[in-house]
Amino acid sequence: MFIAMNRFRVAPGREGDFEELWLSRDSHLKGVPGFVEFHLLKGPERQDHRLYSSHSVWASQADFEAWTKSDAFQKAHQGVKPVKGMYLGPPNFEGFEVLQKVS
Repeated sequence: MFIAMNRFRVAPGREGDFEELWLSRDSHLKGVPGFVEFHLLKGPERQDHRLYSSHSVWASQADFEAWTKSDAFQKAHQGVKPVKGMYLGPPNFEGFEVLQKVS
């Protein structure tokens, strides 16, 4: 398994804009080969930002990488324009190979 995460630092007062942007769009993930699940996480509030993270689980890193080159990926990201000043810098991507799973 492979976990792909993006961390977003959202400016104070822009949390509603961020959540509306993400919660109202179609992810186009359903039916993508190797896709397992997706979570949008709301993290701690800091003095200068609120932390959010997108967290997707894939059968393999190869499946995730294939999705990033797919039509579904393009459709999920087309027309998604963040409101100016919403982010404090670009998202920070982190990919993880799953070594252990306990259910």
